[in-house]
Amino acid sequence: MKNQKKQKEMKNKITPCLWFDNEAEAAASFYVSVFKNSKMGTISRYGKEGFEFHGKQEGTVMTVNFTINGQEFTALNGGPQFKFSEAISFQVFCDTQQEIDHCWNKLTEEGSEGQCGWLKDKYGLSWQIVPSILPKLMSDPVKAERVTKAFLQMKKFDVETLKQA
Repeated sequence: MKNQKKQKEMKNKITPCLWFDNEAEAAASFYVSVFKNSKMGTISRYGKEGFEFHGKQEGTVMTVNFTINGQEFTALNGGPQFKFSEAISFQVFCDTQQEIDHCWNKLTEEGSEGQCGWLKDKYGLSWQIVPSILPKLMSDPVKAERVTKAFLQMKKFDVETLKQA
């Protein structure tokens, strides 16, 4: 029992913090709506203290904690200084084509499609929507070259085409 409690306490020692200008709550709500087993958490607000540094009105949202499929995240309204880049992306491994289609369609609404399963959502955050079978296909030296050639032609991954490669 004691060991289980300790494991639970250590579950999420790393929590990605996503910096937004003013869209933290809207973005968190959007992400929670896309993925199953997701939920909103606590919301903290800016107070009077520190206005000279953050420039946010008292009572506006500062941070939003949310969970996507067991992974905790924090969304921060930090101002316009920093933007997302492709240097950081979130990989979503999908077991079925339906799952890929769902994630891809939701996340590209008002966003943009990239190559090889990459996309940017409407907040500029990069995602990789990847078939769960891809690492297995890529570990087979005979198939890897054909699979790579197939997916280089794709934006959204097509599982059947990859299996047939």
